[in-house]
Amino acid sequence: MSFQTSALIVTWVALLLLAFVVAGLVRQVHALSSGAGARPVRGGLRAGDEANLAGLGVTGPAVLLFLTATCHTCVEALAETVAVAGNRAVLALYEGQVPATPPGVTAFGDKGHLFAEYGALATPYAVVVGADGRITATAPVGSRAAVRELIDPVMEVQ
Repeated sequence: MSFQTSALIVTWVALLLLAFVVAGLVRQVHALSSGAGARPVRGGLRAGDEANLAGLGVTGPAVLLFLTATCHTCVEALAETVAVAGNRAVLALYEGQVPATPPGVTAFGDKGHLFAEYGALATPYAVVVGADGRITATAPVGSRAAVRELIDPVMEVQ
């Protein structure tokens, strides 16, 4: 068998394998877009639920921010929360070590169990707690505008 014949056979085998891979990907995209796959269910506490503030030293209105120490967006969300929180306590909760935080923020490290309890699947994630100890709003806050959209309506109501 010549070199050209061998190269041609290897090329056709590679094309056949590539076709199978593309067909599999197309099938997965179709299943996801048609809703055939399992949709993730958001767990955790929601608006109206009693907030678990035990061990955080706060009883009144507060904004809980679930953050990651290495996240630049988290730093911006924290700064914006401090700017718009009003009379609410701002609590920064980290899964691991606590980085430097701005004045007016109470930071807690090693609070990974609260991430699961509140359903904070991604950071930054904010939970607004009212004076009655109940959650008034929750949402991922990936920008300064998102922080304002979450906190401003709650501030107007109170």
